[in-house]
Amino acid sequence: MKHFAWRQKLAIGALSITLIIPAYGNTAWADGQTVRIQVSKNTVCGIAMQIAAENGYFDDELGKIGQKAEVTSAASSETVNLITAGKIDAAFGLACNFITPISNGLPVSFVTGVHTGCTKFFAKAGSGISSLEDLKGKTIGVPTLSDSSTLNLKRKLQDLGFQVNEPNADVKFVAYDMADLPLALDNGAVDAIGVHEPMGYMTEQNYDVVKLLDTGTDDKFKDEYCCMALVTQDMIENNPEGAAAFARAVQKGAAFVEADPEKAAKIQLDTGYVSGTLEDNVAVIKSLNFNPSVSKARDTFSNAFSDLQKSGDINNKLDEKQFTEKVFPELDGVPESMSYDPSTDTFSEEDTVPEHVNTAAAGSETETFTETEAE
Repeated sequence: MKHFAWRQKLAIGALSITLIIPAYGNTAWADGQTVRIQVSKNTVCGIAMQIAAENGYFDDELGKIGQKAEVTSAASSETVNLITAGKIDAAFGLACNFITPISNGLPVSFVTGVHTGCTKFFAKAGSGISSLEDLKGKTIGVPTLSDSSTLNLKRKLQDLGFQVNEPNADVKFVAYDMADLPLALDNGAVDAIGVHEPMGYMTEQNYDVVKLLDTGTDDKFKDEYCCMALVTQDMIENNPEGAAAFARAVQKGAAFVEADPEKAAKIQLDTGYVSGTLEDNVAVIKSLNFNPSVSKARDTFSNAFSDLQKSGDINNKLDEKQFTEKVFPELDGVPESMSYDPSTDTFSEEDTVPEHVNTAAAGSETETFTETEAE
Protein backbone atom coordinates (compact mmCIF):
# COMPACT_ATOMS: atom_id res chain seq x y z
CA MET A 1 0.00 0.00 0.00
CA LYS A 2 1.26 3.44 -0.87
CA HIS A 3 1.32 6.15 1.76
CA PHE A 4 -2.26 7.33 2.27
CA ALA A 5 -1.95 10.83 3.69
CA TRP A 6 -5.32 12.07 2.56
CA ARG A 7 -8.29 10.55 4.31
CA GLN A 8 -11.44 12.60 3.95
CA LYS A 9 -14.62 11.49 5.67
CA LEU A 10 -17.62 11.70 3.41
CA ALA A 11 -21.18 12.20 4.50
CA ILE A 12 -22.90 10.38 1.66
CA GLY A 13 -26.19 9.66 3.35
CA ALA A 14 -26.88 6.20 4.70
CA LEU A 15 -30.50 5.79 3.81
CA SER A 16 -31.31 2.42 5.36
CA ILE A 17 -34.80 3.38 6.51
CA THR A 18 -37.82 1.15 6.81
CA LEU A 19 -40.30 3.66 8.22
CA ILE A 20 -40.82 7.09 6.75
CA ILE A 21 -42.62 9.83 8.68
CA PRO A 22 -44.22 12.39 6.33
CA ALA A 23 -42.79 15.88 6.45
CA TYR A 24 -44.91 18.51 8.12
CA GLY A 25 -44.36 21.00 5.29
CA ASN A 26 -43.15 24.56 5.40
CA THR A 27 -45.28 26.73 7.67
CA ALA A 28 -43.37 29.73 6.31
CA TRP A 29 -45.06 29.58 2.88
CA ALA A 30 -47.69 32.02 4.09
CA ASP A 31 -45.10 34.33 5.66
CA GLY A 32 -42.74 35.65 3.00
CA GLN A 33 -42.20 32.40 1.09
CA THR A 34 -38.90 31.40 2.69
CA VAL A 35 -37.32 28.36 1.04
CA ARG A 36 -35.14 26.42 3.48
CA ILE A 37 -32.21 24.88 1.61
CA GLN A 38 -29.71 22.33 2.87
CA VAL A 39 -26.24 22.69 1.35
CA SER A 40 -24.12 19.58 1.87
CA LYS A 41 -20.75 19.84 3.57
CA ASN A 42 -17.89 17.31 3.64
CA THR A 43 -18.56 16.24 0.05
CA VAL A 44 -16.69 17.51 -3.00
CA CYS A 45 -19.58 16.38 -5.20
CA GLY A 46 -21.88 18.88 -3.49
CA ILE A 47 -19.96 21.77 -5.00
CA ALA A 48 -22.80 22.97 -7.29
CA MET A 49 -25.01 23.63 -4.26
CA GLN A 50 -22.13 25.24 -2.39
CA ILE A 51 -21.37 27.57 -5.30
CA ALA A 52 -25.07 28.43 -5.66
CA ALA A 53 -25.08 29.49 -2.01
CA GLU A 54 -21.74 31.33 -1.97
CA ASN A 55 -22.26 33.13 -5.30
CA GLY A 56 -25.76 34.22 -4.35
CA TYR A 57 -27.69 32.25 -6.97
CA PHE A 58 -30.29 31.04 -4.47
CA ASP A 59 -30.86 34.61 -3.28
CA ASP A 60 -31.00 35.94 -6.85
CA GLU A 61 -33.40 33.37 -8.31
CA LEU A 62 -35.75 33.33 -5.34
CA GLY A 63 -35.53 37.11 -5.01
CA LYS A 64 -36.79 37.52 -8.59
CA ILE A 65 -40.11 35.95 -7.54
CA GLY A 66 -40.32 37.71 -4.20
CA GLN A 67 -39.09 34.83 -2.08
CA LYS A 68 -36.14 34.30 0.24
CA ALA A 69 -33.48 31.62 0.69
CA GLU A 70 -32.55 30.29 4.11
CA VAL A 71 -29.42 28.13 3.75
CA THR A 72 -28.34 25.48 6.25
CA SER A 73 -25.03 23.63 5.93
CA ALA A 74 -25.30 19.99 7.01
CA ALA A 75 -23.88 16.59 6.12
CA SER A 76 -25.72 14.60 3.44
CA SER A 77 -26.38 11.89 5.99
CA GLU A 78 -28.75 14.34 7.74
CA THR A 79 -30.89 15.09 4.67
CA VAL A 80 -33.64 12.51 5.22
CA ASN A 81 -33.99 13.38 8.90
CA LEU A 82 -34.19 17.09 8.09
CA ILE A 83 -36.90 16.41 5.50
CA THR A 84 -38.98 14.14 7.70
CA ALA A 85 -38.70 16.62 10.58
CA GLY A 86 -40.03 19.36 8.28
CA LYS A 87 -36.89 21.47 8.70
CA ILE A 88 -35.83 21.86 5.04
CA ASP A 89 -37.61 22.25 1.72
CA ALA A 90 -34.80 21.62 -0.75
CA ALA A 91 -31.52 19.70 -0.89
CA PHE A 92 -29.17 17.62 -3.04
CA GLY A 93 -28.09 14.00 -3.00
CA LEU A 94 -27.20 10.76 -4.73
CA ALA A 95 -30.32 9.86 -6.69
CA CYS A 96 -30.23 6.13 -6.03
CA ASN A 97 -29.83 6.76 -2.31
CA PHE A 98 -33.34 8.22 -2.37
CA ILE A 99 -35.14 5.73 -4.61
CA THR A 100 -35.98 3.16 -1.95
CA PRO A 101 -36.98 5.73 0.71
CA ILE A 102 -39.18 7.53 -1.86
CA SER A 103 -40.83 4.24 -2.82
CA ASN A 104 -41.53 3.74 0.89
CA GLY A 105 -43.15 7.17 1.23
CA LEU A 106 -40.41 9.81 1.60
CA PRO A 107 -42.22 12.91 0.24
CA VAL A 108 -39.60 14.40 -2.10
CA SER A 109 -39.35 15.05 -5.84
CA PHE A 110 -36.33 15.71 -8.05
CA VAL A 111 -36.11 18.91 -10.10
CA THR A 112 -32.84 18.70 -12.07
CA GLY A 113 -29.79 16.54 -12.57
CA VAL A 114 -26.59 18.11 -11.26
CA HIS A 115 -23.72 15.92 -12.41
CA THR A 116 -22.81 12.47 -13.72
CA GLY A 117 -20.02 10.11 -12.66
CA CYS A 118 -19.11 10.01 -8.96
CA THR A 119 -18.84 6.27 -8.25
CA LYS A 120 -16.07 3.73 -8.91
CA PHE A 121 -15.55 0.05 -8.16
CA PHE A 122 -12.17 -1.55 -7.57
CA ALA A 123 -10.48 -4.90 -6.97
CA LYS A 124 -6.97 -5.34 -5.61
CA ALA A 125 -4.27 -5.64 -8.23
CA GLY A 126 -3.08 -9.24 -8.52
CA SER A 127 -6.23 -10.66 -6.95
CA GLY A 128 -7.33 -12.38 -10.15
CA ILE A 129 -10.36 -10.11 -10.40
CA SER A 130 -10.11 -7.97 -13.51
CA SER A 131 -13.71 -7.61 -14.65
CA LEU A 132 -17.22 -7.50 -13.25
CA GLU A 133 -17.79 -11.06 -14.44
CA ASP A 134 -15.08 -12.17 -11.99
CA LEU A 135 -17.19 -10.98 -9.03
CA LYS A 136 -19.41 -14.07 -8.97
CA GLY A 137 -19.12 -15.62 -5.52
CA LYS A 138 -17.19 -12.61 -4.18
CA THR A 139 -17.71 -10.15 -1.30
CA ILE A 140 -18.10 -6.47 -2.15
CA GLY A 141 -17.58 -3.67 0.36
CA VAL A 142 -19.94 -0.69 0.10
CA PRO A 143 -20.80 2.35 2.27
CA THR A 144 -24.26 0.96 3.13
CA LEU A 145 -26.46 -1.80 1.77
CA SER A 146 -28.91 0.80 0.44
CA ASP A 147 -26.24 3.13 -0.95
CA SER A 148 -26.33 4.14 -4.61
CA SER A 149 -23.05 2.28 -5.20
CA THR A 150 -24.74 -0.93 -4.05
CA LEU A 151 -27.88 -0.37 -6.10
CA ASN A 152 -26.05 0.65 -9.26
CA LEU A 153 -23.72 -2.33 -9.09
CA LYS A 154 -26.77 -4.56 -8.66
CA ARG A 155 -28.22 -2.99 -11.80
CA LYS A 156 -25.03 -3.65 -13.77
CA LEU A 157 -24.51 -7.18 -12.50
CA GLN A 158 -28.14 -8.01 -13.18
CA ASP A 159 -27.53 -7.06 -16.81
CA LEU A 160 -24.69 -9.58 -16.81
CA GLY A 161 -26.99 -12.35 -15.60
CA PHE A 162 -26.11 -12.24 -11.89
CA GLN A 163 -28.64 -12.99 -9.17
CA VAL A 164 -28.08 -9.93 -6.98
CA ASN A 165 -30.40 -10.56 -4.04
CA GLU A 166 -30.99 -13.41 -1.63
CA PRO A 167 -31.72 -16.26 -1.28
CA ASN A 168 -29.40 -17.31 -4.12
CA ALA A 169 -27.33 -14.19 -4.64
CA ASP A 170 -24.14 -14.52 -6.69
CA VAL A 171 -22.45 -11.74 -4.70
CA LYS A 172 -22.37 -10.64 -1.08
CA PHE A 173 -22.46 -6.99 -0.04
CA VAL A 174 -21.00 -5.85 3.30
CA ALA A 175 -21.01 -2.32 4.73
CA TYR A 176 -17.93 -0.38 5.87
CA ASP A 177 -17.31 3.26 6.66
CA MET A 178 -16.41 5.00 3.40
CA ALA A 179 -12.91 5.93 4.55
CA ASP A 180 -12.22 2.32 5.60
CA LEU A 181 -13.18 0.67 2.30
CA PRO A 182 -9.79 1.01 0.54
CA LEU A 183 -8.03 -0.48 3.57
CA ALA A 184 -10.58 -3.32 3.76
CA LEU A 185 -9.78 -4.12 0.13
CA ASP A 186 -6.03 -3.88 0.65
CA ASN A 187 -6.21 -6.18 3.70
CA GLY A 188 -8.29 -8.80 1.89
CA ALA A 189 -11.40 -8.34 4.04
CA VAL A 190 -13.39 -7.85 0.82
CA ASP A 191 -12.79 -8.78 -2.80
CA ALA A 192 -13.98 -5.50 -4.30
CA ILE A 193 -15.25 -2.11 -3.17
CA GLY A 194 -17.59 0.62 -4.38
CA VAL A 195 -16.75 4.20 -3.37
CA HIS A 196 -17.85 7.72 -4.23
CA GLU A 197 -15.65 10.65 -5.13
CA PRO A 198 -13.27 11.89 -3.90
CA MET A 199 -12.52 8.51 -2.32
CA GLY A 200 -12.43 6.90 -5.76
CA TYR A 201 -9.73 9.28 -6.94
CA MET A 202 -7.71 8.88 -3.75
CA THR A 203 -7.99 5.08 -3.88
CA GLU A 204 -6.47 5.09 -7.37
CA GLN A 205 -3.73 7.45 -6.24
CA ASN A 206 -2.73 5.55 -3.11
CA TYR A 207 -3.48 1.83 -3.58
CA ASP A 208 -2.62 -0.79 -6.18
CA VAL A 209 -6.05 -1.47 -7.62
CA VAL A 210 -7.83 -2.54 -10.78
CA LYS A 211 -10.80 -0.38 -11.75
CA LEU A 212 -13.78 -2.60 -12.54
CA LEU A 213 -16.39 0.07 -13.21
CA ASP A 214 -16.52 3.86 -13.43
CA THR A 215 -20.04 5.27 -13.67
CA GLY A 216 -18.63 8.32 -15.43
CA THR A 217 -17.42 6.29 -18.42
CA ASP A 218 -19.44 3.05 -18.42
CA ASP A 219 -21.92 2.77 -21.30
CA LYS A 220 -24.84 2.08 -18.95
CA PHE A 221 -24.17 4.96 -16.57
CA LYS A 222 -22.15 7.68 -18.35
CA ASP A 223 -25.26 9.67 -19.29
CA GLU A 224 -27.05 9.06 -16.00
CA TYR A 225 -27.08 11.69 -13.28
CA CYS A 226 -25.71 10.25 -10.06
CA CYS A 227 -26.54 13.41 -8.10
CA MET A 228 -29.71 15.49 -8.34
CA ALA A 229 -31.40 18.46 -6.70
CA LEU A 230 -34.63 17.71 -4.85
CA VAL A 231 -37.48 19.45 -3.08
CA THR A 232 -40.31 18.29 -0.86
CA GLN A 233 -43.57 17.32 -2.53
CA ASP A 234 -45.21 19.94 -0.31
CA MET A 235 -43.12 22.52 -2.16
CA ILE A 236 -44.08 21.06 -5.55
CA GLU A 237 -47.76 21.33 -4.64
CA ASN A 238 -47.78 24.64 -2.76
CA ASN A 239 -44.80 26.59 -4.08
CA PRO A 240 -43.91 25.37 -7.59
CA GLU A 241 -42.47 28.79 -8.49
CA GLY A 242 -40.03 28.49 -5.60
CA ALA A 243 -39.13 24.94 -6.64
CA ALA A 244 -38.37 26.15 -10.16
CA ALA A 245 -36.27 29.05 -8.85
CA PHE A 246 -34.31 26.65 -6.66
CA ALA A 247 -33.70 24.37 -9.65
CA ARG A 248 -32.43 27.26 -11.79
CA ALA A 249 -30.04 28.33 -9.03
CA VAL A 250 -28.63 24.81 -8.74
CA GLN A 251 -28.23 24.64 -12.51
CA LYS A 252 -26.27 27.91 -12.36
CA GLY A 253 -24.04 26.46 -9.65
CA ALA A 254 -23.38 23.35 -11.74
CA ALA A 255 -22.71 25.36 -14.91
CA PHE A 256 -20.23 27.56 -13.03
CA VAL A 257 -18.38 24.48 -11.76
CA GLU A 258 -18.26 22.95 -15.25
CA ALA A 259 -16.89 26.13 -16.81
CA ASP A 260 -14.39 27.10 -14.10
CA PRO A 261 -13.56 24.07 -11.89
CA GLU A 262 -10.41 25.64 -10.44
CA LYS A 263 -12.20 28.76 -9.21
CA ALA A 264 -15.12 26.70 -7.93
CA ALA A 265 -12.81 24.33 -6.03
CA LYS A 266 -11.01 27.27 -4.43
CA ILE A 267 -14.32 28.77 -3.27
CA GLN A 268 -15.32 25.37 -1.88
CA LEU A 269 -12.10 25.06 0.12
CA ASP A 270 -11.90 28.68 1.24
CA THR A 271 -15.45 28.60 2.64
CA GLY A 272 -14.75 25.40 4.61
CA TYR A 273 -17.22 23.04 2.96
CA VAL A 274 -14.54 20.38 2.44
CA SER A 275 -10.96 19.55 3.32
CA GLY A 276 -8.32 18.08 1.01
CA THR A 277 -6.03 19.91 -1.38
CA LEU A 278 -6.91 22.18 -4.27
CA GLU A 279 -5.03 19.96 -6.72
CA ASP A 280 -6.86 16.78 -5.66
CA ASN A 281 -10.28 18.41 -5.52
CA VAL A 282 -9.87 20.02 -8.94
CA ALA A 283 -8.89 16.64 -10.40
CA VAL A 284 -12.04 15.07 -8.97
CA ILE A 285 -14.30 17.88 -10.15
CA LYS A 286 -12.85 17.81 -13.68
CA SER A 287 -13.54 14.09 -13.93
CA LEU A 288 -17.27 14.70 -13.41
CA ASN A 289 -19.77 16.20 -15.85
CA PHE A 290 -21.43 19.21 -14.21
CA ASN A 291 -23.58 20.15 -17.21
CA PRO A 292 -27.05 19.95 -15.62
CA SER A 293 -30.04 18.32 -17.31
CA VAL A 294 -33.72 17.81 -16.57
CA SER A 295 -34.72 15.24 -19.20
CA LYS A 296 -31.64 13.04 -18.82
CA ALA A 297 -32.01 13.09 -15.06
CA ARG A 298 -35.66 12.07 -15.41
CA ASP A 299 -34.56 9.23 -17.70
CA THR A 300 -31.97 8.24 -15.08
CA PHE A 301 -34.65 7.92 -12.43
CA SER A 302 -36.96 5.94 -14.71
CA ASN A 303 -34.17 3.56 -15.77
CA ALA A 304 -33.00 2.94 -12.21
CA PHE A 305 -36.56 2.43 -11.00
CA SER A 306 -37.22 -0.17 -13.71
CA ASP A 307 -33.97 -2.06 -12.99
CA LEU A 308 -34.54 -2.09 -9.23
CA GLN A 309 -38.07 -3.37 -9.65
CA LYS A 310 -36.65 -6.29 -11.63
CA SER A 311 -34.09 -7.01 -8.91
CA GLY A 312 -36.73 -6.83 -6.17
CA ASP A 313 -35.26 -3.77 -4.46
CA ILE A 314 -38.41 -1.73 -5.20
CA ASN A 315 -42.05 -2.82 -4.89
CA ASN A 316 -43.06 -4.27 -8.27
CA LYS A 317 -46.66 -3.12 -7.78
CA LEU A 318 -45.71 0.53 -8.24
CA ASP A 319 -46.41 1.92 -11.70
CA GLU A 320 -43.16 3.26 -13.17
CA LYS A 321 -44.73 5.95 -15.38
CA GLN A 322 -47.02 7.33 -12.67
CA PHE A 323 -44.30 7.15 -10.04
CA THR A 324 -41.75 8.94 -12.26
CA GLU A 325 -44.26 11.69 -13.08
CA LYS A 326 -44.79 12.29 -9.37
CA VAL A 327 -41.17 12.02 -8.29
CA PHE A 328 -39.73 13.95 -11.25
CA PRO A 329 -42.55 16.30 -12.30
CA GLU A 330 -42.55 18.83 -15.14
CA LEU A 331 -41.90 22.29 -13.69
CA ASP A 332 -42.56 25.51 -15.59
CA GLY A 333 -39.58 27.84 -15.71
CA VAL A 334 -36.79 25.25 -15.46
CA PRO A 335 -34.59 25.04 -18.59
CA GLU A 336 -33.26 21.76 -19.91
CA SER A 337 -29.73 22.87 -19.06
CA MET A 338 -27.59 25.91 -18.26
CA SER A 339 -24.14 27.06 -19.38
CA TYR A 340 -21.79 29.72 -18.04
CA ASP A 341 -19.29 32.00 -19.78
CA PRO A 342 -16.55 33.04 -17.31
CA SER A 343 -15.28 35.77 -19.63
CA THR A 344 -18.56 37.68 -19.39
CA ASP A 345 -19.89 36.22 -16.14
CA THR A 346 -23.15 35.34 -17.87
CA PHE A 347 -25.43 32.31 -17.95
CA SER A 348 -27.37 30.94 -20.89
CA GLU A 349 -30.39 28.66 -20.69
CA GLU A 350 -29.90 25.73 -23.05
CA ASP A 351 -32.38 23.46 -24.82
CA THR A 352 -29.80 20.67 -25.10
CA VAL A 353 -27.00 19.60 -22.77
CA PRO A 354 -23.53 21.02 -23.55
CA GLU A 355 -20.79 18.50 -24.22
CA HIS A 356 -18.40 17.68 -21.39
CA VAL A 357 -14.74 16.82 -21.86
CA ASN A 358 -13.16 14.83 -19.02
CA THR A 359 -9.99 16.87 -18.75
CA ALA A 360 -8.84 15.09 -15.62
CA ALA A 361 -8.63 11.87 -17.59
CA ALA A 362 -7.25 13.54 -20.70
CA GLY A 363 -4.63 15.53 -18.80
CA SER A 364 -5.78 18.83 -20.30
CA GLU A 365 -5.92 22.09 -18.41
CA THR A 366 -9.17 23.43 -19.87
CA GLU A 367 -12.81 22.40 -20.10
CA THR A 368 -14.55 22.66 -23.48
CA PHE A 369 -18.21 22.66 -24.53
CA THR A 370 -20.20 22.26 -27.68
CA GLU A 371 -22.11 25.51 -28.10
CA THR A 372 -25.89 25.26 -28.07
CA GLU A 373 -28.58 27.81 -28.70
CA ALA A 374 -30.12 29.50 -25.68
CA GLU A 375 -33.87 29.26 -25.17
